Amino acid sequence: MKILVTGAAGFIGFHLSEKLLALGHTVVGIDNINDYYDVNLKYARLKELGVDRENAEVFYKETISSTNENFKFIRLNLEDKEELLQLFTTDKFEVVCNLAAQAGVRYSIENPDAYIQSNIVGFLNILECCRHHQIKHLVYASSSSVYGANKKVPFSEEDSVDNPVSLYAATKKSNELMAHTYSYLYKIPTTGLRFFTVYGPWGRPDMAPILFADAISNDRLIKVFNNGDMERDFTYIDDIVEGVKRVIEKSVENRELYKIYNIGNNDSVKLLDFITQMEMSLGKEATKEMLPMQMGDVKRTWANVDGLISDYEYKPQIKVAEGVRRFVQWYQKYHS
Repeated sequence: MKILVTGAAGFIGFHLSEKLLALGHTVVGIDNINDYYDVNLKYARLKELGVDRENAEVFYKETISSTNENFKFIRLNLEDKEELLQLFTTDKFEVVCNLAAQAGVRYSIENPDAYIQSNIVGFLNILECCRHHQIKHLVYASSSSVYGANKKVPFSEEDSVDNPVSLYAATKKSNELMAHTYSYLYKIPTTGLRFFTVYGPWGRPDMAPILFADAISNDRLIKVFNNGDMERDFTYIDDIVEGVKRVIEKSVENRELYKIYNIGNNDSVKLLDFITQMEMSLGKEATKEMLPMQMGDVKRTWANVDGLISDYEYKPQIKVAEGVRRFVQWYQKYHS
């Protein structure tokens, strides 16, 4: 199968590309490699995929992986509609997996324009390309943030998502509405995946696991919001990628054109328990700075993944203790 993975230099996109290539698929990866966080990490991920930085830095340059001839990378913005249309015309994808987006709940309060351009305009361009090139299936990243301050747990796809508490969440809800429209009007099969808190090797440095590991390792305070009264559905990257892979590979014949699924660990873990696992894996105790809730944040997330279990036999395998141990092993190796 020939698959476009957008956001291929990102955390989930990198791991998904590795997985799909290992299974024999042909993957074209695109990413704009923006500087929302350290670009060195993005280039290091691409190097793992066989794409050197010297080539990856150049916009619109097609680079074949030096380690897998079935992988090609192009630096490209989703907002660049003409270049995106040309790519679809040339490569004739069967499936598109759109993981590219401006991430970060808190950053969306500081820099809203970036979210409209990438997450709204960019996603519209993806939909238009799928429409005009007979794409068999569009899989795209939504987010648990669409549930807003929902107090009913676990979160179900049937719950109301009409009250987002951040612009990031609003753009993800918009993506779901836009996908529904294109499925209805143009009969494009679309599947939105509401990711919960994903962690693991090569993770984003703006997220809690790396922030915690870095602070504990270097004897700095770790910031614990809402005075530690937080819970998250922490989901290890391998479980996430396995779920996305199953959605990509399964035929969309004889199913509804528009589908939404939660994808998470089917559990809710206290933030302080997660920190304890981090301390145990690092062999050091954290010094905590207790802080109030951040604007746009939520107290608790917990995914009901019954839909994904029923339709794709999805079953997360990695418990938090094991996931944190694997993450810390990578962290110490990478930062050495």
